Formats: sequence, C-alpha cells, structure tokens
Amino acid sequence: MRRLLGAAFALMALGAIGFWGLTWPQMLAASDLPPHQGDPAAGAQVFVAGGCASCHAAPGAEGDAKLVMAGGLALKTPFGVFNVPNISSDPQNGIGGWTDAQFVTAMQLGTAPDGRHYYPAFPYTSYARMKVTDVLDLHAYLQTLPASQNVVAGHELGFPFNIRRGLGLWKLLHLGPDPVQPVPEDPVLARGQALVEGAGHCSECHTPRDFMGAIRKDRWLAGGPNPDGEGRIPNITPDPSGLGGWGEGDIAYYLETGFTPEFDSAGGSMAAVIRNTSQLSPEDRAAMEAYLRAVPAVASSK
Repeated sequence: MRRLLGAAFALMALGAIGFWGLTWPQMLAASDLPPHQGDPAAGAQVFVAGGCASCHAAPGAEGDAKLVMAGGLALKTPFGVFNVPNISSDPQNGIGGWTDAQFVTAMQLGTAPDGRHYYPAFPYTSYARMKVTDVLDLHAYLQTLPASQNVVAGHELGFPFNIRRGLGLWKLLHLGPDPVQPVPEDPVLARGQALVEGAGHCSECHTPRDFMGAIRKDRWLAGGPNPDGEGRIPNITPDPSGLGGWGEGDIAYYLETGFTPEFDSAGGSMAAVIRNTSQLSPEDRAAMEAYLRAVPAVASSK
C-alpha cells in the first residue's frame, strides 16, 4: 500500500512539475530583438491598422480624447468580463515604463512584464504574425501619446478561467507566428495578409471560436456570433453568403466609406473599424481586398 501511495505521489509530483514547465511564460530579452529604432510616424499607421483606440480609449471618448489610451472598456464574454487596460504613456498606470522587449513580449507572446499570461481577449494570437519592426514602431508611437493615470479594475472571471497559469497550455496549442492561409507569392497579397491576419486582427470577430475560445481556422473569416451580444458578425470570405457578390473595388470602398454595394452603412463595432481603415492608404485597402478575395470561400453557418 505504501508503495502504491508513493508511486501515486511521485506521479502527481511529476505531473505538477511538467505542468509548471509547459505553462512557463515566454519572455524576450533586448538581445532577441532586431536592431531597429522605432519610428513613431510608421507606428501611427500600425496604430490605425490595429484599431488600438477602438478598445483602449476610454468608453465614449471622441476627438483628441481618442488618443488617450486610458482603457476601461468592459468586454463581456462567455468566460467573464475583461476590462481593457490603460496602455497610455503613464509610467505607473500605463506602459510608459516598458522596454521594447517587454512591449514585444506582450504583443506577440501574450506575457506581461511581471510574467503573467495575458488572456487572449487581448488579440496577441493575431499580433504574433506581425513583423517585429512594426511592433517596435507602434511602441514608439504610443510613447508620443498623452499619459493617463486611470486605474482599470481587474477582470471579472470565475473558476477555472481565473487561473492564468493554464493559459500556458492554451498558448502551446493556439499561439504562433505562421500565417493562417497560404496565398500566392505576390507583394499586394502579402501586404493584405499582414493587415488582415496580423495588425488588423479581423479574425477576432469574423471567425467563430471553439469551446476553448480559440479561433476555428476551418471556418476562417466565415462569420460568427457577435461578441457584443446581439446578432452575428458577417462572413467576409468570397462565398456567395459572404462577399462573393461584391464587385471589384467594393471591399476597398467599404473599408474607406462604410457603404456596401447596396448602400447600407456600417454599424455597431464595425463603424469604429471603418473610422480606422478609412485612414489607411488606398493601396493598403486594396491589398486587404485582394487578400479577402484570395482566401477559401466558406459558407455561412445556418
């Protein structure tokens, strides 16, 4: 009996050690980064492409206040409520004291400077596909924006979702830099892919998720439940149930103006997206259209 208990204890100890090792948060050092000086002007375009203000500005902010990344937006999900953090240049309550390595670690590995795993409500699974130089440019730009001392409340999550350590296993399954959809070698398609799959993180709303909250890549961009609670987010693949009936240039025009070919206008959270994509260059909007036409057509779910 003692031997059985000892063996069971040993197995439990090995399992605990294995879990601790597999879930260890990954972090980057300065030596892991390319020799690149962040360019705030270039970072401003990354900021727009990523729609950072849509989540990180204070709820209801307008005008210049949209550039104060004070946080505070509450994202209600099936897992609980995620309160969007302050990422202003304030060194105490924002990210003003972060190094480049800490910022890239957060954006692409989902790890906080103190070693905690971030929840994937922060779309680092998309940002992992960005070029590191673009992430460094974004960091440089954020440091030019106003500081805010706003203190954001912690997340409101029940068990077991409040156990962050388990996210290490989730990341092993779902976090990586590889593109989702193979596209022909073409600079326009490559740029569109970088915007849609990376900084623009379009899949975060336009792709359904599985029971673990991970993007279903077999239903890539085929639409899904509205994270805001009502209705559905539309299919944006080239299927007839998605954008298959849109003519050449219609997608780029929509990203600029918010008007569909039927002269409906973007509403809800998409209206905020259009405010961002309208600030991109015509070339970038055309590249996003080219990519969306190149991905596999997937029919919308009934």
